[in-house]
Amino acid sequence: MGIVWTILVGLVVGVIAKLLHPGKDNMGFIATVLLGIGGSFLAGILGQAMGWYQAGEGAGFVASVVVAIVLLVIYGRMRDQTPT
Repeated sequence: MGIVWTILVGLVVGVIAKLLHPGKDNMGFIATVLLGIGGSFLAGILGQAMGWYQAGEGAGFVASVVVAIVLLVIYGRMRDQTPT
């Protein structure tokens, strides 16, 4: 059940990040889920290592969305620099 929960949280975080990030991001369903999982994973590692929050706190969800938005910005810049 943990994997299903991770995918669902990743989907929610990814969708919220895409809604809050200005501009058009041509990402499909799987990429959105991976974006949310990546944001949650990195936010969890950074936030807990810095002592900002513990696992399961609401701040972790907010941090996950913020990190997912940062990942979207990085993705957009990398996509724009790719030669076509």
